[in-house]
Amino acid sequence: MPTILVVDDESTILELIKYNLEKENYKVLSASDGITGLTMAQAYLPDLIILDIMLPEKDGYEVCRILKADVRTSLIPVIMLSAKDSEIDKVLGLELGAYDYVTKPFSPRELVARVKANLRRREYINKPGNEKEIRHKNLVIRPERYEAILNGTKLDLTPKEFEILVILSSNPGRVFTRDMLLEKIWGFNEVKETRTVDVHIRYLRQKIERDPSNPEYIETLRGIGYRFNENG
Repeated sequence: MPTILVVDDESTILELIKYNLEKENYKVLSASDGITGLTMAQAYLPDLIILDIMLPEKDGYEVCRILKADVRTSLIPVIMLSAKDSEIDKVLGLELGAYDYVTKPFSPRELVARVKANLRRREYINKPGNEKEIRHKNLVIRPERYEAILNGTKLDLTPKEFEILVILSSNPGRVFTRDMLLEKIWGFNEVKETRTVDVHIRYLRQKIERDPSNPEYIETLRGIGYRFNENG
C-alpha cells in the first residue's frame, strides 16, 4: 500500500484529496504547512508527495528544493499543486525537481491518475530491459541511475525530461504521438494538455541538441508527434 503525503493549508483540499486517494487504497499522511510537511517527508519517506506552493512557514518551492537536495528524499516523486497556472510558475516547479504540476481547481479523478502515473514511473525506469546503458552518438543514458551524459558532461534534466528521453531513446525510430506520451508519462490523455509535451520537448532539446532548431536526436513529425533518430 503506497503512502502519499499531502501538504496543503486548505483543510477542504486536504480532505478532498485524502478521500479520493483512500478510495484507491493509498495510505495518506497530511500536513498544513511547509515545515511540518518537510519534517514528515524526511521522517516517513512516503512513496509520493502532493505539495501545494502557497504554504505558511515555508513555501512549496523551498520545500521541494530541500527535498531534492537530500539523498534520502531526492527520488520521491513530487506533484506540485497551485492556483498559479502561468508557464513560468510551472517551469520553476519542474526545474526544482517536481515530477508534475497540477493547477487548482483540479479534477480529483485527474489528480489520482497523475498519482498512479508517477508511482508507475519508477517501475518503468527500473523494469527488466532498462538496466543497461542507452548510447546514441555522444549521448549516454543510464536509466537505473537517473543519469544522462552528453560529451562526458552530466545533464541537469528534470524528472519528466529524463523520462521522455528514456522512452524515446529506448525505442529509436518509433513514432510517439503527443497523446501517447501524455498517457505514458503523465497518466492521462487530454487534448488541451498536449502543449505540455511540446514544452518539455523544447526544454529537453535545449539541453541535448547542438542546434535545437535542427535537432539530431529528437525529431518532430508535424501534426503527429516525436521520434528518436534511429540513425543516431
